Amino acid sequence: MSVTRDAVLETLKQVKDPLGGGDLVSAGMIRALTVDDGVVRFVMEVDPKRAAEVEPARAEAEARLKALAGVASVSAVMTAHAAPAAPPELKPQSAKAAGPAGPQKIPGIDRILAIASGKGGVGKSTVASNLATALAAEGRRVGLLDADVYGPSQPRMLGVSGRPASPDGKTILPLRNHGVTLMSLGLMTGENEAVVWRGPMLMGALQQMLTQVQWGALDVLLVDLPPGTGDVQMTLAQKAEVTGAIIVSTPQDIALLDARKGIDMFNKLGTPILGMIENMSTHICSQCGHEEHVFGHGGVRDEAAKLGVPVMAEIPLDMSIRMAADGGTPIVVSHPQSPQAESFRMIARQLIADGNA
Repeated sequence: MSVTRDAVLETLKQVKDPLGGGDLVSAGMIRALTVDDGVVRFVMEVDPKRAAEVEPARAEAEARLKALAGVASVSAVMTAHAAPAAPPELKPQSAKAAGPAGPQKIPGIDRILAIASGKGGVGKSTVASNLATALAAEGRRVGLLDADVYGPSQPRMLGVSGRPASPDGKTILPLRNHGVTLMSLGLMTGENEAVVWRGPMLMGALQQMLTQVQWGALDVLLVDLPPGTGDVQMTLAQKAEVTGAIIVSTPQDIALLDARKGIDMFNKLGTPILGMIENMSTHICSQCGHEEHVFGHGGVRDEAAKLGVPVMAEIPLDMSIRMAADGGTPIVVSHPQSPQAESFRMIARQLIADGNA
């Protein structure tokens, strides 16, 4: 029988904090604790100048845990980096309980759409929040997973604050606003707090947010991915059944260069490309009405033609979209009759018509 998390914590409470009163647990030294099928892992956060003082306590903790019934192995690592607040420390599924390998359907979620970009700064998250609220306005049950772990901006864009609860220690209750159910690492950290995590921790956090969040019944879950072609994108495509990806890019050549790499990654992972969105397509002066293509024009349309995928919309570079996002009320909600909002509603209606949302 495998050891329980409570038994591990009780054992760690028996080890004194060498830097002060109390024990390692009450002192807050134990971070990122996981107990999975007899494998115990945790991090001890310490001042690097006092690491030598803490080392005996680390060794004692490791020895006590190894002697505990049901423990197969122990990994106790000291770090000088403060581990960011994570979703409630839930016990991850063991490899035996995880079921068959390969992409799995997430219970209760009919479709998953990845919102991706090759590079940062192209407005991917703004598109994701507006598309989510547009789908909700069309009557769909919508969730938004902010998987941009290094730059989680959806709480600000959707006007959501507060920390998700975990009443039973097994599931996370997401927050909701503007008809969209939201989960984001940004709800677990301070607004100015950096996420200093390596690949395995990122992948674990994404799997938690996919499978341990109480999403309820959703017609579609949008996943706002980080820019690039890294661990988070690969984990999503390999662990969940993704209906398709939507690529967001500006018309400029450098953005398209990176967008092509993102498209190639999804092709290799077997994820269909549903279409491309050209963001910041054009700018119309509010004073004189002059139209100017600040980042060039037509690049996304040409690229989409080569790939044989549709251009879903050309979104203008418009101050009202930016101000609405910064204010926590996407343009689709704050100005639902505006031409800018209609661009996102058009994408939503097309996704629904095609059976993708």
